[in-house]
This record gives sequence, C-alpha cells and structure tokens, in this order.
Amino acid sequence: MSEGKFLHELVGSMSQGAAGNPTVAMIEAAFAHHGLQWRYINMEVTPGDLGTAVRGAKAMGFRGFNCSLPHKVTVIPHLDGLGESAAVMGAVNCVVRRGEKFIGENTDGKGFLKSLASLVDPKGKSVVLFGAGGAARAIAVELGLAGVKQITIVNRSEPRGAELVELLRDKLKLEAQLVVWRADYTVPAGTDIVINGTSIGLYAPDARLALDLNSLKPGMVVADVVFNPVRTRLLEDAAARDCCALDGLGMLVNQGIVGVQYWTGITPDSAVMRAALETAMGL
Repeated sequence: MSEGKFLHELVGSMSQGAAGNPTVAMIEAAFAHHGLQWRYINMEVTPGDLGTAVRGAKAMGFRGFNCSLPHKVTVIPHLDGLGESAAVMGAVNCVVRRGEKFIGENTDGKGFLKSLASLVDPKGKSVVLFGAGGAARAIAVELGLAGVKQITIVNRSEPRGAELVELLRDKLKLEAQLVVWRADYTVPAGTDIVINGTSIGLYAPDARLALDLNSLKPGMVVADVVFNPVRTRLLEDAAARDCCALDGLGMLVNQGIVGVQYWTGITPDSAVMRAALETAMGL
C-alpha cells in the first residue's frame, strides 16, 4: 500500500496485552488475497478505557473489531445489541457494524462448529465436553443451537459446570447433564463426539487429559480446542484408536473466517488464512 493512501475500511482487535497476536497476520492475509483495502489493527485497551475505545471505533468508522479477555463481557453495555448465541452465552468476542449500530457476536463456538462440520453434522448427536470456561461455554451453546441430541459437561468445578448445564437446559431446552471430574473419565457408550474444551495441553505436548482412553471407540470424533501443539497428546491417542481427530487450529482459522464474513460480506480463502496463521505461529 502506497504511503499516505487512505484506508477504505478498518477493523481491529481490542485486548489487554495485545502484542504478538497471530490473528492479525491471518486476517490481513485474507484482506490482501481478496484485494480488499482493509486493515486489521491491534489495539491495547485497558478496562477503564473500554467504553471510550468502543465509541471512538464507531466515530472513526470501524467496520467492527474483535475483543478478548478481559473485555468479552464488559463490552456488552457499550454495544447496541447482541446476536443470538452471544445473547445466550452472555459473552462477545466479535463486534460488527450493521448500519449505525455495533452488534456483538461470538465466533468462538461458530469457529468450532464450522471446523466440526468438516467431519460430522452435530444434529442429533451425543456429545461429551470437557470444561465449562469461555471456550467450552461458547461451543456448548453453538452445539445446542445446532440441534445436538444431548450433551454431558465434564468439569472439575461443580458450581461452574452446573451454571453451564442450567443455561443449556433453560435457554436452549437441551438435554444436558454435569459430571464432576474427579478421576479418569470414562466416555459412555453411544457417544458420537468428544471435545476437550479446556486449555490442558496448550504449549504442553505431553500434558494428559484425565480420560480413560479405552472408552474411545473407532469412529468417534475427538476434537481439541488447543491449537499449539496442533497434534495434542489427546489427538494422537485418539487417532491411535481409529477415532476421527480434529485439531484446534481449524477452530482458530474458522473464527477468523466468520469474522471476515461478518465484516466484509465475503467468504475468505481458508487455505490462505491457515497458511498465514501457521507462519505467524512458527508452525
């Protein structure tokens, strides 16, 4: 881009401690590949300045922005409305300008669902989900909206797990149950999809999920939200048992795809985005 050329559109990322975000490279690669004069700008925003930052983004014509912790919940009062899944889970990670309004969406679960769809349609399936934190919550809500038959939340904290189960039952009328995670968990017979929605294994290739591996059966889809390493120990163990293994990098790429679709109206090239992300992460 030549010096001094006016940028047609801007989107951004609001986070605390925003340096080194590999998403920037992935999204800007999509813009460049599709010939869009857009920029994705990383901005470090403190909690106290969040409202001012959102108003400033709107005033400057931003088409939207991503937001990460600690802003996913506190950004909501500064927005003009919420999308369906963001309203259900009470958390936003992607803001989209629609007309003169900033609408909060959540692409965490949508990215996972898009990645999962490459292997299986979750409608009518039985799911076991480890974790009840932000990523697991978003995934559980999207799975509920997609029509899964039932979901078992396996979580060490009983209050947090019970809160998620109650949300799924009350807001989505989903058949959901909680198992408090005390020891190696045995996946019930008839389970179609097993998901690690925790950070266990992130940057720790030898980290082990407390799971009875003998309960993983051939043909089960076993997914991990951990993206680095791409092939976690869980996925290696699952593949060795003839399960269909799904890595977390696909979820991260698809989150970016959904965001670009929201902001630009185009469907970006997933291969270009994944290659840029892998390069930025040194994979």
